[in-house]
Amino acid sequence: MKKLAGILAVLLMLTGNVYAAGTGELAMESEPEEDVPAWVFDDTAIPTDAEGLDVPAPSAILIEKETGRVLYEKNADERLRPASVTKVMTILLIVEAVDSGALKLTDTVTCSATAASMGGSQVFLEEGEQMPLSEMLKCIVVASANDAAVAVAEHMAGSEAAFAARMNERAQELGLTGTHFTNCTGLMDDPEHLTTARDIAIMSRELIKHDWIKEYTTIWMDTIRGGEFGLSNTNKLVRFYEGATGLKTGYTSSAGHCLSATAMRDGVEYIAVVLHCASSAERFESAKTLLSYAFGAYTLAEAKPSEILPPIPVTLGKTAYVQPAFEPVKLLVKKTDAAGLTTSVELAESLPAPVEAGQVVGTMTVTLNGEVLSETDILAADAVERLTWWDVAKNMLTLLFCGER
Repeated sequence: MKKLAGILAVLLMLTGNVYAAGTGELAMESEPEEDVPAWVFDDTAIPTDAEGLDVPAPSAILIEKETGRVLYEKNADERLRPASVTKVMTILLIVEAVDSGALKLTDTVTCSATAASMGGSQVFLEEGEQMPLSEMLKCIVVASANDAAVAVAEHMAGSEAAFAARMNERAQELGLTGTHFTNCTGLMDDPEHLTTARDIAIMSRELIKHDWIKEYTTIWMDTIRGGEFGLSNTNKLVRFYEGATGLKTGYTSSAGHCLSATAMRDGVEYIAVVLHCASSAERFESAKTLLSYAFGAYTLAEAKPSEILPPIPVTLGKTAYVQPAFEPVKLLVKKTDAAGLTTSVELAESLPAPVEAGQVVGTMTVTLNGEVLSETDILAADAVERLTWWDVAKNMLTLLFCGER
């Protein structure tokens, strides 16, 4: 039965029509399998100047993961329907629950009648069917399965509505001012279910901070139910774009073709979000253009002092010196500017005891062509206690009777 459902699912996806179980009405969300020309994924001859970029997506943004710096934006704050890109927040809540210990990937999730009735992209869960959370998560991430998303939402919060409330709370915590969720799937074209390209980029950045999710987001093809049901990733960049790490596609007739795409090369990861595209090819072309521009034009430079930092004398301390410590600063700069970065350090000449570990003892400034790019605190590596009067007296007696050693 499940094999037949899998075959039917593929055929329905190929036609772009998936019917909602039990309703007889055409579901409003499914990923139509459009032919996307190979040239869409070719990242040669991409301009290294933002002014020369041709991004057909009506709304788009490009950011770097480490710094969060915005490299390109186009109508990035326009509130639009996100379709299944909604699931970026759904997946984020699942991942955070796993990392906090509230959930385990081995937990059993049971599909309710409500979850089983979901249309659109699905894995045809039946009422009462059980899967480990890891399998449900794979269905959500790879196949954009609405039935699995609702099943997990109910497992976590009791109902989809309660889960959507959690989604909105998390959106507020992340400062997503243009976002309001009414469900966990993006399935229905609810006029109140809106977000922006900028907000999606922020939630996507938060998601990929949990590196293990990429074990799921980079899957191209896989199976569930012991190999009886096949999954194929709707994000074609995963297969055809070098360094792709995810993340989530979406489509409804009114939302258009949407995508949050992430990719990493040489230790630098970028996030490109495009919304309301006219076709699947347009969304992949737009995202690819943005990612390739970033990889071609920018580098994540590591700035640190040019010399080893000397220890700082501590007055009346039980230890005579404290060692300054610093974390190298990562700065996103144009590749052509990387060699021009300079650092300068200012340290306290001496410090009075007591000195706390982590206390600010200096500043490192990074400049480029005279412009200050970063000012970073240099901290005390260890604590130094202050000498007591008895310690001072003992030291004086030692000097008096034994001389300086």
